[in-house]
Amino acid sequence: MTDYNQMEMMIVIAARELENGATVGVGTGAPCAAAMLAQKTASPDLVIMFEAGGISPELPEMPISVGDSRTFYKASQAGSMGTIMSSCARGFVDYTFLGGAQIDMYGNLNSTVIGDWESPKVRLPGSGGANDFASFCWKMMVMTPQDKRRFVEKVDFLTTPGWLEGGESRKESGLPENAGPYKIITNMAVMDFEPESKRMRVISLNPGYTFEDVQENCGFELLRLEDLPLTPAPTEEELYILRNQVDPGRVVIGR
Repeated sequence: MTDYNQMEMMIVIAARELENGATVGVGTGAPCAAAMLAQKTASPDLVIMFEAGGISPELPEMPISVGDSRTFYKASQAGSMGTIMSSCARGFVDYTFLGGAQIDMYGNLNSTVIGDWESPKVRLPGSGGANDFASFCWKMMVMTPQDKRRFVEKVDFLTTPGWLEGGESRKESGLPENAGPYKIITNMAVMDFEPESKRMRVISLNPGYTFEDVQENCGFELLRLEDLPLTPAPTEEELYILRNQVDPGRVVIGR
């Protein structure tokens, strides 16, 4: 059995979700690594887009920010933030990866404050482009460690819309129909959202974990498939490419 760490597992799972020819808006770090891995394996025609305006660059190595000059290297277009956000609003971006300090059962994200708005325990960076990406990209994914403090029943502040209050609430708010949270990828499991209620649902377990492990590290009741499959582990080829071509400096995947 090939050894791998939890970050490598999450990146490989995410890369497998990105089909050839799709468009994906990414930030730096693990989402960028996942997109680069997808390009170098099953999805060579994946179009990577960065918030600062780089579209379909030939990334020579991992960039350190969305505005890094490497995100424009041999790009098909060197646009701007306006270029990217208008592309999202026009329905041209299939996937995006987002994160936050908190996520609830409907995939709503908080990256603004922990605690009360008037007197917060922690003040966070805020939305950036996350609200725009989540509002208009067709499929929003999150890569995050499984942690009860992160997976909460209700976010302290709604920075980025998920399925809002579940059911038809997102559609009724005026956001595009059939666009919204798609997959949540953690070190323990992969989750999606039950089609009717839009509640978070466990659909596969990562090697070494049980449903009870996932539920214990979540602040709300999770739905689940009746028969939970095992998430396929990274292959030797995926790990070799990730470690030697995507992130040889181990900036994201660690030592």
